[in-house]
Amino acid sequence: MSCVLFNEYPTQDGKKIVEILLNAEDSLNAITLEMVDLIQSKLDQWKEDDAVAAVLLDSVGEKAFCAGGDIVNLYTAMSKGRDARFSTEFFTREYELDYCIHTYPKPIICWGHGIVMGGGMGLMNGCSHRVVTEKTHMAMPEVKIGYYPDVGGSWFLNRLQGRTGLFLGLTGNPINAADALFLGLADRFIAFERRAQMLENLQAERWDSDAYAATNRVLRQLELESQESFNANSPVQKHYRFIQQVTDTDSLAEFVDVLNTVDTDDKWIYKAKKAISHASPLSMHIIKKQLEVTRHMSLKQVFESELSLSVRSCANREFLEGIRALLVDKDGVPKWTYASVQEVDLVFVESFFATS
Repeated sequence: MSCVLFNEYPTQDGKKIVEILLNAEDSLNAITLEMVDLIQSKLDQWKEDDAVAAVLLDSVGEKAFCAGGDIVNLYTAMSKGRDARFSTEFFTREYELDYCIHTYPKPIICWGHGIVMGGGMGLMNGCSHRVVTEKTHMAMPEVKIGYYPDVGGSWFLNRLQGRTGLFLGLTGNPINAADALFLGLADRFIAFERRAQMLENLQAERWDSDAYAATNRVLRQLELESQESFNANSPVQKHYRFIQQVTDTDSLAEFVDVLNTVDTDDKWIYKAKKAISHASPLSMHIIKKQLEVTRHMSLKQVFESELSLSVRSCANREFLEGIRALLVDKDGVPKWTYASVQEVDLVFVESFFATS
């Protein structure tokens, strides 16, 4: 069976809602190059099809929308010594799809139920209508594998309130549905049980005028009907002042010191402290630098910057070692290039951002 399923649902006025389902439940729907190519082909086709009113992006299973990219296969290619052409091809096509979704001329509704991480965040954040449910669990945990939040992470993390994007990038801390709405990483909360009703209501809509308004009408009503299922507790909002305080430092080393000296039994803060104690010190520097250099870039420039940084990251041992320790051998003990953020060679960090 195909790794991506496509369905069409007729509307009452002769249009159709088209559905994309990531179909790799065993890997938590990790996005592969084959998936990228299949989705890109359909989006290109539907863009020119006047009968297509809106696109629904979802996945099979209830555990994850998409838990990230297929980096285990990327690891296999890197560990076999393939040259930069493979990683360049992989990231180029993935980022082209993400950019296509960001700029698509028709509504794309992402049903962000369950785990949404890495590559899944890239798919979801480009969509015009991002739906979260009571089981949504988001994160950009790349720092734990010697990498950085790509797939447009340089764009959407930089646009979060205050310095929350920097904090989440450096720690990989999780985000729930209320967090996503507070941060602007989601547009609507709809209870999981109303998923089928959403599709029925989309089919019952009229699509002869403004497709975005029609989509909003459907999702707005379902959100109102879902309020009993909504948990308004937002750890990010609760810790917003704390996040601003610990990130208001003159250096990354100072940020780590400040966070480590916080004496608390708060579980959310503890996760952040634990994360930076195991994270790649080199990656933390790269993440901070990447968010700085892309702050005022256009969306297209952001993806171009990420492509360059991603290919260079694949050529460095840090990313390879992180994947090995956490996802291949699963010993959980990566041997990072540097033991602490204080020891990281800043000239080496700059080499990841060289323009030639």
